[in-house]
Amino acid sequence: MILIAVLLPWLSFILRGRILTGLLCLILQLTLIGWIPAAIWAVYSLQNAREDRRTRRIVKAIRESR
Repeated sequence: MILIAVLLPWLSFILRGRILTGLLCLILQLTLIGWIPAAIWAVYSLQNAREDRRTRRIVKAIRESR
């Protein structure tokens, strides 16, 4: 998924269900200068989503252990 986020940042957002963000990223990516910020934004967003999932799993495990 990181490879998709670097090569096609807009597709990374759309595959995760963030359609409007994907379209905004596509508009940014249409310029050659905008490609790098779009790729960084997509990778950063992907990492944040993974961290959020990990945190939710940890909180759920802690609540179940009580």
